[in-house]
Amino acid sequence: MTSHVSASPAVSARPSRDHDEENFPTASRLLAKPQRAQVMAFYRFVRTADDIADSPDLPPEAKLARLDAMARALDDPGTTMPEATGLHRSGAGTAEAGLMLSAFRQDAVKRRYADWAELVDYCRRSADPVGRMLLRLHGDADNAPANAAADALCTALQILNHLQDLVPDRRDIDRVYLPQSWLALAGGEEAFFDQANTARRREVLDAALDRVEEQLDRAQILPRLLASRRLALQSGMTIGCARRLLARLRAADPVLGRVALGKADFLGALREALASGPGDASLVAARVSRAGSSFARGMAALRGERRRALWGVYAFCRAVDDIADGAMPEAEKRRFLADWRAKLTAPDCVLSRELTFARQAYGVPLAECEAMIAGMETDAGDTVRLPTEAELDLYCRRVAGSVGAMSVRIFGAPEAEGFGLALGHTFQLTNILRDVDEDALRERVYIPRDMLAAEGIPEGPAVTIVGHPRFATLCERLAKRAEAGFATAAQDIRAYPPKALLPAGVMMWGYRRLLDRLIGRGFALRGSRPRLTPREKLRMAWMALGLGPPG
Repeated sequence: MTSHVSASPAVSARPSRDHDEENFPTASRLLAKPQRAQVMAFYRFVRTADDIADSPDLPPEAKLARLDAMARALDDPGTTMPEATGLHRSGAGTAEAGLMLSAFRQDAVKRRYADWAELVDYCRRSADPVGRMLLRLHGDADNAPANAAADALCTALQILNHLQDLVPDRRDIDRVYLPQSWLALAGGEEAFFDQANTARRREVLDAALDRVEEQLDRAQILPRLLASRRLALQSGMTIGCARRLLARLRAADPVLGRVALGKADFLGALREALASGPGDASLVAARVSRAGSSFARGMAALRGERRRALWGVYAFCRAVDDIADGAMPEAEKRRFLADWRAKLTAPDCVLSRELTFARQAYGVPLAECEAMIAGMETDAGDTVRLPTEAELDLYCRRVAGSVGAMSVRIFGAPEAEGFGLALGHTFQLTNILRDVDEDALRERVYIPRDMLAAEGIPEGPAVTIVGHPRFATLCERLAKRAEAGFATAAQDIRAYPPKALLPAGVMMWGYRRLLDRLIGRGFALRGSRPRLTPREKLRMAWMALGLGPPG
């Protein structure tokens, strides 16, 4: 028997868009003609199936019936269905097309997603088979690392498309791919799509884009793993386009207007691909530059491989911090942090490979990386309260002492580990004092409960705790502890080679200025978060070049 579907606009008419109208073309002219013809046959089949699932005119049961007919045609080499006959003739990817049909069946009936894992499972079936098919056609079907990288790329592309099309997907087919548990953090679905709700929506979008960037970081190695130069070039260009669209979505709001790539983006991505694309070190350097932190200014004192290693450590710390601070459910944060624990021993992305370089080149201890993640697991809670001063010390040890212990090894002074641990603790006390009100909005209070109770400050919402009249007294006490820490560090740093610990000296100078500003302002009437002035930042840059001593 042969499978047959009667001609209808939903099945055999021209697809809703052609292959070269896609955000990320699959059958680009970079491919050789024989493979391109096979990919085109595959594209026509899955494009037709996708159009059925996305049709606003068909009820779910009609969509499922037509998709079932396509599945039967996929299993029948003698079918007369035009879309399937071309696929059978080409031998392009019936198994991969079958997996994608399962995703299109889901689209016919499922309109919302509960969490990120559900979304990624959908991408595994709706997008990843495309990459698998391309690798198989080019002789890399058994290349496990290449398949894993291709899966990451396809998942990233799919989610970028979802984010780009948030409004038309919801308006035209009543489908929202961002998980409902994430939208809840912006006030729910209606609030998320409220055009005036830009700040809360931005937080959720940025958290989602961080997850996409992690997938692209996993995909970055793909061109180097492929046997086919043509496919390597196409994958490199696709990664470049994806990074450009990600940057545009970070800078613009897709709910307020269409965010898309232009011809210049495609040409720029092609030029990068022809030049083998950016390496891991340069991508991490760009990430550090984008962050623009005072820590980065201290890193400028280093050169060559030491700077690269410190950038790797910083990028890792920033990545796990962004997870802990991200606008996503607590369960998701903990799962992504657990993923990072696995990356420490099995690096699979740009950041984890650069962190591994730092560990291997300069003896950065695995235990310190694990301590940082443990600290971020504390921050991942929907509510953060520390029971005792000992817990505060442990928290500071993990999130900042670990950075100090890692950094002094890269500086070339491993004997200064104790100094690094103590200085990191002092930095973190300064951060806590600087960010009191910002942390309270996240339901975080780092001054421990035993200290609060001793001052008669009761349990309650974070904003109520930090607004208590006696809270300023505790801030003053921590400030004195931080002052003493800086005084001790100023003495202890003299015991180590000045050139090696120059980055630490630069950062000490900046952090001490922030603490002095906090103390000068007082803690009873807190205002905006204090920042270094442009002149102070310039001075730090001058000091990092070794052209002026701290003071």
